[in-house]
Amino acid sequence: MTEQQQSTTPVGLIAFAWALVGVPLAYGLYQTVKTASSLFG
Repeated sequence: MTEQQQSTTPVGLIAFAWALVGVPLAYGLYQTVKTASSLFG
């Protein structure tokens, strides 16, 4: 039988990837809510 090697991803890299996606997403949601509230408010 062959043993599988498990590779571990550094926690910092995971946090960086989430920030790279999450920050623009959060900004876009904020802008959408702000624009929608001015349309309906």
